Amino acid sequence: MELENDTRIPEFLLLGFSEEPKLQPFLFGLFLSMYLVTILGNLLLILAVSSDSHLHTPMYFFLANLSFVDICFTCTTIPKMLVNIQTQRKVITYESCIIQMYFFILFAGIDNFLLTVMAYDRYMAICYPLHYMVIMNPQLCSLLLLVSWITSALHSLLQTLMVLRLSFCTHFQIPHFFCELNQMIQLACSDTFLNNMVLYFAAILLGVAPLVGVLYSYFKIVSSIRRISSAHSKYKAFSTCASHLSVVSLFYCTSLGAYLSSAALQSTHTSAVASVMYTVVTPMLNPFIYSLRNKDIKEALNVFFRGKP
Repeated sequence: MELENDTRIPEFLLLGFSEEPKLQPFLFGLFLSMYLVTILGNLLLILAVSSDSHLHTPMYFFLANLSFVDICFTCTTIPKMLVNIQTQRKVITYESCIIQMYFFILFAGIDNFLLTVMAYDRYMAICYPLHYMVIMNPQLCSLLLLVSWITSALHSLLQTLMVLRLSFCTHFQIPHFFCELNQMIQLACSDTFLNNMVLYFAAILLGVAPLVGVLYSYFKIVSSIRRISSAHSKYKAFSTCASHLSVVSLFYCTSLGAYLSSAALQSTHTSAVASVMYTVVTPMLNPFIYSLRNKDIKEALNVFFRGKP
């Protein structure tokens, strides 16, 4: 029976990584472990920041929100993948696919904006230290967070509505472990010109523009640090940015790698593996990057677990 409308599509197939039965237990154990580590690590970071009054500063406010978004980001894709691996059923309904795609775009966008806002926060702290607490007041921090959520929500809604107008006739296999926007557009049998234009425009406006903001902030930070005469002060100033710079590099490099592999490589498994880097690995590593060399976070965790400094 011919399918003429996308709302009649019963389900898609998420091909994932491998159909080899012997690999399924290994994949399930690997991603379950990574999922639990991600949830636990980010949750501990949130608890450490919220429980220590000394960490109620703009930098840690944004960091706690980044951890919350990373938890939501991971929960959007990994649980469904684990269920599919365990049950050996790779299906996802059309409605579930649309919902998953909406929240994936939403949390990925907020991640991107939060990293940009955190770069601006470091720029203000290092370049204008005397006015930092006045400028980065709670009202501005809340406003920046609210704008990040609203912008990401509107962008995600736009992309989702653009997909809803598409028709899917014959091909229902998604060469990923989640409903990725670009793959959905490629599967459509109707005209996708407008979808691609919106996708590319959004990538430039909401992807490249925040990256330029991050690069500009760090350009000003480096220029300001170079003018500091004391080597100890230079190290202290740079150390406050090192963790964020590591997370930014990890996020953008893995995202760009996944995008290029999806566009250039023919191997769907290679593209899926590349996507794991920014959908699973990056959220898992973020709390470790921020806590391993951060004395304040270590002390807050020590107080949280032992009840004493």
